Amino acid sequence: MRKILSLLVLSSALSLPQAAPSIAQTPAAAPAAAAYNFKTPELHRAAIDAILADSSHVLFVDLRRPDEISRIGTFPVYLNVQIDDLEKNLAFIPKDRPIVTVSNHAARAGKAADFLTERGFKVLGAVGSQHYEDEGGTIVKIAIPAPRQPAQAAAPVAPKP
Repeated sequence: MRKILSLLVLSSALSLPQAAPSIAQTPAAAPAAAAYNFKTPELHRAAIDAILADSSHVLFVDLRRPDEISRIGTFPVYLNVQIDDLEKNLAFIPKDRPIVTVSNHAARAGKAADFLTERGFKVLGAVGSQHYEDEGGTIVKIAIPAPRQPAQAAAPVAPKP
């Protein structure tokens, strides 16, 4: 019995160094990237750069909140419609222009792109602005203007005698 127990301990000790490299290769802190599961293609840097080279005919529909756009940045020629408000704002989105939908990591953009395509819009694809920036692309950073100070009322003028 002691011999079997010794062999089990020895075999488990010998197997530990082989398992360690596979654990080290997969960092525990790194989140798994969400898979892009939409019909509309996800666009990457080369495609976006080609579109931006002549962006006069393309509309970027940014589906993020204004605070996300101001903090992270966006693309030129964009219309901001949050995804929850997309259906009620369809009349403001031109059907005669190609569209690229934008979100941080392309999930909202992919969902919106499929929705717009089903309603007859010409959607080129969806892009994650942070993915584009991670790939070396440059997005427009928007500086938030300082709040306006209320105008001070003019001091009353005394009537002349």
